[in-house]
Amino acid sequence: MNWLEHILGSNWKITPAGGSTGEAYYAQNGGKRLFLKRNSSPFLAVLSAEGIVPKLMWTKRLENGDVITAQDWLEGHELSAEEMKHPRVAALLSKIHHSSELLDMLMRLGKHPLTPSEVLTDIKENQKILGQVEPRIEMHQAIQYLEKHVQEVEFARHVVCHCDTNHNNWLLSSRDQLYLIDWDNAMVADPALDLGMLLYSYIPQEDWNRWLNQYGVEPNAHLFNRMTWYAVSQSLAFIQWHMMRGEYQEASIRMIKLRDMMVHHEII
Repeated sequence: MNWLEHILGSNWKITPAGGSTGEAYYAQNGGKRLFLKRNSSPFLAVLSAEGIVPKLMWTKRLENGDVITAQDWLEGHELSAEEMKHPRVAALLSKIHHSSELLDMLMRLGKHPLTPSEVLTDIKENQKILGQVEPRIEMHQAIQYLEKHVQEVEFARHVVCHCDTNHNNWLLSSRDQLYLIDWDNAMVADPALDLGMLLYSYIPQEDWNRWLNQYGVEPNAHLFNRMTWYAVSQSLAFIQWHMMRGEYQEASIRMIKLRDMMVHHEII
């Protein structure tokens, strides 16, 4: 963390913030508090301007080319699974999906629309890499389902998708401001990619129509089919990611959730 001390000075108390990249830190000096990250996307500035993430305070470039961003470190809490049912979650996700500013910026950064075929190709390539690991029948059944329906879930409208709408990434500040944080995996894709995982994970199925109305869309069979397809594909992708990192307990937990989803919807 010498680079942080070089930027901030020795009076700041710096502690790791966790996360998958290991490149995020909290810094505190008296009443001043910052959240720092190395090599955040330039996309962060637009997210801050839109009020979707905590305020971006400053950006600095190091001699080696790395970029350090500092955001306002807010008091607050991650949403619980129960709090994910609140209409404000639907409203913020709708704002993100309908933002032309976010879409224009991500496209300028070189992100091209992600197609179902590309999603499936990535999953199958990862499965080849994991070939030496004991295969699980649920994963093969899920891939067969994705292959069977890949042509049916094409959708012309693409938006900015967060791609990890887990409740841990939703922050409610002590000032009652809701944020969606950790945008490292953002993509341009079908909005059903975000909707599928969120609804399958947190919203009882009998409440889906009401939730989607709060989000601002009229539910229909094609939307539900796309949501299911992306929920299965994302579940598989997360399982593969954890397995590649040797995090087999977390992979097993997600495997159980995937199996339950597939049984409930008669995919297996």
